[in-house]
Amino acid sequence: MTSYDHLAERVDAIVEEIDEMQFDALREASADGRGRPPDDKRLTQARRALEKAAHLLRGPATRDV
Repeated sequence: MTSYDHLAERVDAIVEEIDEMQFDALREASADGRGRPPDDKRLTQARRALEKAAHLLRGPATRDV
């Protein structure tokens, strides 16, 4: 466990929150017969950036040699 794992876990929690928001918006748009919600692309970009940040915070993978 790296010294930044606790931060990575917090970032992961934000990613989960964004996922829930996107799913709710997509479900509502589908139920109303609308297309992709306007904020979906922005939320997707933010989620990907946060996933990358969490990965970077965890540091390089260590291998047992």
